Amino acid sequence: MYDVVIAGSGPAGLSAAIYAQRAGLKALTLEKNPMSGGQVLNTYEVDNYPGLPGINGFDLAEKFRAHADKLGCEFKEAQILSVREIAGREGNAQLQAASSDCGGPCPKGFVLETDQGEIETKTILAATGATHAKLKIPGEEELAGMGVSYCATCDGAFFRGKVTAVIGGGDVAVEDAIFLARGCEKVYLIHRRDELRAAAVLQKEVMALPNVEIIWDTVAERIEGQEQVESLQVKNVKTGEKSSLPVQGVFVGVGIIPSSEVFGKLARCDEKGYLAAGEDCATSCPGLYAAGDIRGKKLRQVVTAVADGANAITSILEYLAQGDIR
Repeated sequence: MYDVVIAGSGPAGLSAAIYAQRAGLKALTLEKNPMSGGQVLNTYEVDNYPGLPGINGFDLAEKFRAHADKLGCEFKEAQILSVREIAGREGNAQLQAASSDCGGPCPKGFVLETDQGEIETKTILAATGATHAKLKIPGEEELAGMGVSYCATCDGAFFRGKVTAVIGGGDVAVEDAIFLARGCEKVYLIHRRDELRAAAVLQKEVMALPNVEIIWDTVAERIEGQEQVESLQVKNVKTGEKSSLPVQGVFVGVGIIPSSEVFGKLARCDEKGYLAAGEDCATSCPGLYAAGDIRGKKLRQVVTAVADGANAITSILEYLAQGDIR
């Protein structure tokens, strides 16, 4: 039985693997893809990770994985199908009081059913991340990382003085438009309805910006460009009129989908489906922790994911010691 199984090998999972190995835990990191790194692999350039300005996402992921390999961390490529608790352990009072969401006593551990067989562990760190909702239009996949982005705070600095478009009408899209307006020559905010869904304070702020133009009742139909985004083809849903916007960047802000399906059956999730966990990364189910983009939090960046991995392992060490199950 492992002390901890880390589900996911993005920045949060790799950070956790490094900290777990250094702490002497028997740890296993599961990854569903052949290459570690998670979403950062699709990032053309990471310019805000301390100490490594301008590194591309692939190289950053390689550095994280090389660090884990150097320490001797154990990895396994497998897809998690389901998780069940091994019931029956009598925890201490503090842990027992927190176990109501698990349906009884603190679990003795967990069994993860994967496409490569079953794995037993005392604790789990869910670091399976989240995926950005896609527009599913021509050019989106082909130009991803070449002008198509899903994170203004990650990539906005590369579009200073340029013309960009943000697609969406919720908080994320409006916040992205406000952020981009600080450095871009012009920002189009494209929304399929005639009113925004974002918070009133955000709407007021974006509408006051002179270099933001809101294009109502409009959807994106195609992103065009050779090796870089050159234009965005849009259509007015009321009139059917089509037009082309000359832009160098397209930021998609139509939602984020947390990969919490398996773990959400054991612990509380917030209204958006993220696992509810504080800075200690502990969920409502004792023994189950959440780190990175799967955790409900304000800022989703590589640096915050890495911090989550470290915090989670620290909490797991405390849990194992208090429960006396190592």
